[in-house]
Amino acid sequence: MKKNMGSIDRIFRIILAIAFSVAYFTKTVEGTLGFVLLGLGAIFILTSIVSFCPLYTLFGLNTSKK
Repeated sequence: MKKNMGSIDRIFRIILAIAFSVAYFTKTVEGTLGFVLLGLGAIFILTSIVSFCPLYTLFGLNTSKK
């Protein structure tokens, strides 16, 4: 896998993942939407760790510096 995420993109995803987790665990968001946001946050954390987003590949995007 070739890295296709820049540092700003990774930081933004981590912040969103933390916000989704806080919203879920403080019961601000519950039910199905809460589980969807929690899952999305997990995906954001995983893609940030590996610096690769499969959707970027599909759309031909690359935010990393060469």
